[in-house]
Amino acid sequence: MSTTLNDRLQELLEPLAAKAGVDLEEVKVARIGGSRVLEVVVDADGGVDLDTVADLSREFGDALDGSDLMGEAEYRLEVGSPGAERLLTQPRHWRRGATRLVKTQLTAGGELTGRVLESDDEGVLLEIPPVKGRGKATERRLAFTEIAKARVQVEFNRKDSAAEEEIVDDIELDDASDEA
Repeated sequence: MSTTLNDRLQELLEPLAAKAGVDLEEVKVARIGGSRVLEVVVDADGGVDLDTVADLSREFGDALDGSDLMGEAEYRLEVGSPGAERLLTQPRHWRRGATRLVKTQLTAGGELTGRVLESDDEGVLLEIPPVKGRGKATERRLAFTEIAKARVQVEFNRKDSAAEEEIVDDIELDDASDEA
């Protein structure tokens, strides 16, 4: 079995990513216009900051320059994070997506949208909102084998419950001090 260029690039870059404490999520060589672009996606628990991306770009570039994998032709190296609407394909993606809203396509057909409550190596527990806002939310456990495809949804109006609780706590403390 022959290894592809992407496989060889993954083998070269993965140890560097692991040393930096991040996961190498994707390596892809694309043609954009007349030039080649090497896209490398990294992620970690808590996300990846710009300093880490810059450091990895330098390390990846040095490693690539020291190898013959990209050949002599010019290419552009782009290192980044998965983005807001990432596909969830690994248990670690689900773990990192805790509290996020996800849209799933089920292997049996149909779609299900819910908030990730918890996950493990076998599946995920979702909180399913009530239909048309009526009734109570329900919980549903899905094995990863039941999920054909899943993607994080962008929420512009999401209320941060932790921030709300902090505000309520502050108000209660202020009220208590006013009474004293």
